[in-house]
Amino acid sequence: MWFAGIDWAESHHDAVVINETGQPAGSLRVAHTKAGLDELKRFLLEIAKTAEQLACIVETSQGLLIASLLEAGFTVYPVNPKTVDRRRNAAGVKTDAVDAYLLAKTGRADLADLRQLKPDTPIVAELKLLTRDQDRLIQSRTRLVNQLTACLKTYYPAALTLFSKLHQRSTLVFLQTYPTPAAAQAASVEEIEAVLRKEHHPQPAAVAQHIVQILREPQLVADAVTIRAKSRLMLALVSQLLPLLEQISQYDKEITRLFLSHEDNEVFSSLPRAGKHLAPRLLAEIGQDRTRYADAASLQALAGTAPVAFQSGTYAKARKRYACLKPLRNALYQFAWQSTLAEPWALAYYQRKRAEGKSHTVAVRALANVWVRIIYAMWLNHTCYERATFEAAQHAHARVAA
Repeated sequence: MWFAGIDWAESHHDAVVINETGQPAGSLRVAHTKAGLDELKRFLLEIAKTAEQLACIVETSQGLLIASLLEAGFTVYPVNPKTVDRRRNAAGVKTDAVDAYLLAKTGRADLADLRQLKPDTPIVAELKLLTRDQDRLIQSRTRLVNQLTACLKTYYPAALTLFSKLHQRSTLVFLQTYPTPAAAQAASVEEIEAVLRKEHHPQPAAVAQHIVQILREPQLVADAVTIRAKSRLMLALVSQLLPLLEQISQYDKEITRLFLSHEDNEVFSSLPRAGKHLAPRLLAEIGQDRTRYADAASLQALAGTAPVAFQSGTYAKARKRYACLKPLRNALYQFAWQSTLAEPWALAYYQRKRAEGKSHTVAVRALANVWVRIIYAMWLNHTCYERATFEAAQHAHARVAA
């Protein structure tokens, strides 16, 4: 058996291969190009002869390097970068070649404890990419909305009270049509209603009346210079938000289509208040390979909901787990909080944690940790969530504990 440590980078990759006794068999640096990756595969096969005889240990689980190795038939074991840091010598020497060697040593020493990377199915892989990319677009939307809010406060504060949501198309089109307080005040009820109706607002007539009523009240007015400058910025922000909202909506449609085409969609859709946003994310991040996790505790560790014990002498405390899958953790935190609005037991659990003096974040994380065990059992057995089933198990566990 051979062990290849591969230190990846954006422009090049370093590889070091050692044998079962720890003796170096060769090293190589290749460019991050097709020719470079082909050279890397040839180098590995010249040493191991067959792909099955070599384990690749890498500090990532995605990217073109990983795809190339898997396509060639190599087994890949992704590890956390902190794993390599623990193997550094006292001097803390760090180079790409040293990192590759330490990765190879990690594979030789701890291969039985490492989890082999098994690619997701095409549907799950695409769903994961789409949901993560959409989350980044939503973050961009939030930044733009925050900038727009700050801009309106400086010259057009009344606009923030006209609609319930600033990040909806009808609001943005209204601001685009009436970019200054004077322009909005000069518009009639019929004109504003026509703008809202064109954007398919659910209550154009009532909202138009409400807008005119607010605008006729005395308003804070900025000077002419501020209005001219800030209205230009407002229009620039709106022009970025409108197409962004449309793209996020298109992502929703494609995510929903892929999610509904997956065999596990009913399992995740049954989760209370998971909805069209969180259910696809939970499916994408957990995957469908039932052999991926040894037990529920493995999934809890990956999700970052399980605390990490820290003990030194007489001091002992449970700490938040930072080494985890961030997209899965975020989806679970959001879902746990949403579940308190639909599940009495979830709300009671959250309130009990708060009564114990826990912060909101800690209480939500503890609730998410409970949900992971439930979701794992549902996922493993292909069963939908039922409150009665959970409550029966909860009562049975309480009797045994008593």
